[in-house]
Order: sequence, then structure tokens, then C-alpha cells
Amino acid sequence: MLALALLVPAAASAHAYLVHTTPAASGVLDSAPRQVALTYDEAVEPRFAIVSVTDPSGTQRAIGGPHRSPANPDTLIVPVDAHLQEGWYLVYWRAISVDGHPVQGAFTFAVGPNPGPAPQFPVPHVSATAITAPLLIARWVLFVSVMSAIGLLALRLLIARTVIRRAPGATLRTLNRAWAISAVVGLIAIPVYLDIAIANDSLRSAFDLGALVPLYRVTAFGRGFLDLLLCFALFCLAGGVALWVDRPERERRSVAELAASTGALVAAIAVLVIPGAVGHAGQASPRGLSMLFDAVHLGAGAIWLGGLIGLLVLWLSLTEHKPVGAPSRVQVLRVVVPRFSNVALASVLLLLATGIGATVIHMPALNALWKTGYGVAILVKIGLLVAAVSLAAGNLLRTRPGLLAAREEPPRAESAAQLLRRLISGEAAVIGSAVFAAVLLSSLAPPPPSFALQNSALAKVGPGQVARTVQHGAYRLQVVVAPNKAAAPDSFALRITKGGQPVRGANVTLAFNHLEMQMPQQEYQLREVAPGTYSRSAPALVMVGKWGLSFQVAPPGSPPFTALIVDQANG
Repeated sequence: MLALALLVPAAASAHAYLVHTTPAASGVLDSAPRQVALTYDEAVEPRFAIVSVTDPSGTQRAIGGPHRSPANPDTLIVPVDAHLQEGWYLVYWRAISVDGHPVQGAFTFAVGPNPGPAPQFPVPHVSATAITAPLLIARWVLFVSVMSAIGLLALRLLIARTVIRRAPGATLRTLNRAWAISAVVGLIAIPVYLDIAIANDSLRSAFDLGALVPLYRVTAFGRGFLDLLLCFALFCLAGGVALWVDRPERERRSVAELAASTGALVAAIAVLVIPGAVGHAGQASPRGLSMLFDAVHLGAGAIWLGGLIGLLVLWLSLTEHKPVGAPSRVQVLRVVVPRFSNVALASVLLLLATGIGATVIHMPALNALWKTGYGVAILVKIGLLVAAVSLAAGNLLRTRPGLLAAREEPPRAESAAQLLRRLISGEAAVIGSAVFAAVLLSSLAPPPPSFALQNSALAKVGPGQVARTVQHGAYRLQVVVAPNKAAAPDSFALRITKGGQPVRGANVTLAFNHLEMQMPQQEYQLREVAPGTYSRSAPALVMVGKWGLSFQVAPPGSPPFTALIVDQANG
């Protein structure tokens, strides 16, 4: 199942967007409609959608909530008052994309035959996003607890286990308790985060469980986190059994120990894969490589973070005034720290390599790192990881040699143990902050591949009506867009001249790419309406934001060329 998930191609679009409306945007009807129909490029859940129809006074004229069309699952239908008077009406909509990001927009229509000029409607705006403070905190607690549980179990079963044989009298009960605490916190944090996320998407209270619980499995996002809860519960069960049957005083493990540990490992892998499958990694291309980078990145961070927490717990549990027969703090640490240092070094290298790979996949251009919120979050995360690596280098170069020299230089070993506590405390805190940066990163939409187009733009235009002349080699191009409104029919024209003469008989195609959200490209053929002037009317700017208008021109008898204009379309 895991292999199949990695091989399935990514979805073509990560965000739902409106492709067709009935009535048409800015259209004038002869009689009042009985319903408003909104068709998206993918199916959206009606229970998460908002559709309002209001008159200029703000009075609600929709008489029911949105429901799915029986003829087309991608269409939402809202019944409206059958006695709409002559005049203009505003339709506002909000939907949740498959990746959990809300999208919204508005358009107008009129009931005729003489509705008059369109008024200036106050357009509603719902500010709920995936980056609210409660959501970010809940998601951070979820990932810190889940990653800590995986890392602590790995430290306990694979690294610290030999302490019992090499430092007689030592105990690992504190590590067992630390793992149990992180496991319980994770089991609570996953459903709490899912509840808050669903409440945010559906604009309900997080305490309205009667309304929210039926929505948990409605979206791919909700189903993914319920699967995460199930897999993490299986990990906790297998991990608990592994600790229960573990006999660290024996060098060789029993079949029961190996079976339970293997079960915990398989469940942990599933836990590490699921967040990427329902997040950005599952929407990127190539999907298999993107999800692999995400899972290994999360796993390496879990080993590093959980191991540091385990070392800190172990250090605090070992007092300087040891009971009779118990090993000293230095005796225990000199066994665990060198072994963990080797694992941590491999984890850091994997973390950096997979992070770089994921950044290359998600960043369409280098300047997206400082020109988008997603890119800035990556830079912050990189800075925090560099700080954590610097602290880790101190452990590797100073505390590890000091602990290994315990027999020959006892004072140096005790000093190294004191330094270890300070460094791993700071290191764990910095990594925890890096996890928060990663949480913010996963809550933001990555820039679409079309973002890179604006680096080759001949001009940036809008908002408002466009009339701009640009030069492309020997060609002079005049671009006209009117009225340049999103979710409304617009007229697009291109006048081409060369040496002062109109270029006739060219083949001109206009391609539209949203530069802020990942959407499928739209293309329209422009026809020659006057010598050298090519035009087309179309509702191509389906959402507010930056659009890349790529005029693909093939002049007769000359090489084809593309001229890109970045247009800001407002509602």
C-alpha cells in the first residue's frame, strides 16, 4: 500500500477554483433565476461551503444552503428567492480545497430588462485561514509529541539498551516513562488538532462536536489525520509491547522482542508517510520522490529531537549523589552519548539532504525564497537548523571526547557531562522552534510552478483597465485588458506592429496562469478583428490575484515568440 501511494501521480491542481457560473458573471437575465449554480474544477464538500446571494442593501436572497448537483458532483446549487426584483445582485462563495486551504470569491449578475448600472457592492471576506494561532499551536504540539515518541523509542530500544550490560545497576525506567508521556500527548493531540482544523474550515466552534465529528472523514485531509491517529495508536501499542517484553540484560533479543519492535517500526513509517500524503508533498510532482523526501525528513528530525529529549531525561534522572551500587552519571552517559552521536550525525545529514531536495521540488524559482511567505518560512527553518547543527557540533567535538576520557581524566568527564546538559537543552529548544517553522511552512500554500513566469515578464500591469505598450525584439506590442475584473467577462486584445506596420495573419494564443495558486492553465485563441489587432472576450481571470498573461505569437513567415505580461486582477 505504501509503494502504491508513492507511485500514484500527483493531482493536477491543489486548489479548487470556479470555472463556470449560472447565471454568468456580470450577466443580465430577462427573469429571476430559481437557483445559482457554481461549477468548480474539482468536487468541493457542500458542508464546508458558503454561498450567499445579496441585493445592494445586503439582504440575503438565498433561501437554502448549498447542495451538490445530482447531475455534476463538481457543481454546487443554491436556491434563491423566485421573486427577485429588477436590479443587481452579489454572489459570494467560499470553498475548501482538497489540501485544506480555503478559497473564496464573488461575482455579480442582474435581473432585467433594465437593471441600470451595477452598484458598488460591499464584498464579504472570511478571514479564517490555515495559519491561525490555535491551529499552529495544536499542529506544533502534535508533531513535537509524535516525533518525540518515535525518537525516544528508537533511543531506548536501539541505543540506550546496552547501558544495562555496560553500566551494571543502571535503569532505563525514566526513558520508558518519557516515551509513555509523549505517546499519550500525541494520542490526544492528533484528534484535538483535527477538531480545531475542521472547526476552522467549517466556521464552527471547536466544541460543537455533534456537528464536527460527522465531518471528520468528509475530506481527504480529515481522513488522512484519522489514519494518522490509527497508525500512531498501533505504533504506541507495538512500542508498549516492545518495552514490556524487552530484556536488555540479554545481548540477543527474543522473537517476541523482534516482532514487537518490527511492528513499531512499520507503524512509525506509516505515521511518517501520512502527513506528506495529505499535505503539499502529496500534491507535488514527482509525487513519489516528494513524499519520500518528506517522510525521511520527518523521520530524521524525529530521531534527532527524540534522542535529545531522551538524553536530557537520562541526564536529569542521574544525580551526582548516586545510590549505593548504582553507576555514576558519567558511566551511563559515556555509553549512550557516543552511540547517539553517530546516529544523530546521520540524521542531520539526511535532514539537510531531504530538506534541500524538497525545497528544489517546491520552489519554482530562486527568488521565491524571499518573495513568498512559503519561501521565507523555509529560510527561517534553515537558519534554525544551522543553529542546532552548531550546537550539535559542540557536543560532537567537546562532550563526546570528554566522556570517552572518563577513566583517564575524571574531572574532564564531569565537566563534559555538565556541558552536555546545556548544549542538548539549547539544541532541543532550537529544533523545537524549527518544528514550529516547519508547521507554519506546511500550513502555507507553496508557490505554483507558474510563479517563475513573472521573472521573464515584459511588464506588470493592473489593477484596473490595462493599456500598455511593450517592445519584444523588432515587434511593438500593445496590450489591452478591459475592465480587468476577476470572475467577470473581460476583453483581451493585442495589437502587433513591426517597423510601424501591422502584423497581419498571425496565429495568437493567450494562456492564463495564476501566479499565486496552483491551477490548470487556460488557453484561448485570439482572432484578428482589425489589421494587426487580435482580440477575445472570456471570463479567464477566475480569481483575484496575480495572473501571467502569455501571448504566444506565430507571425507568418517569421519565428514564433512569447510575450508575458503580469496582471493584477481585482474583484
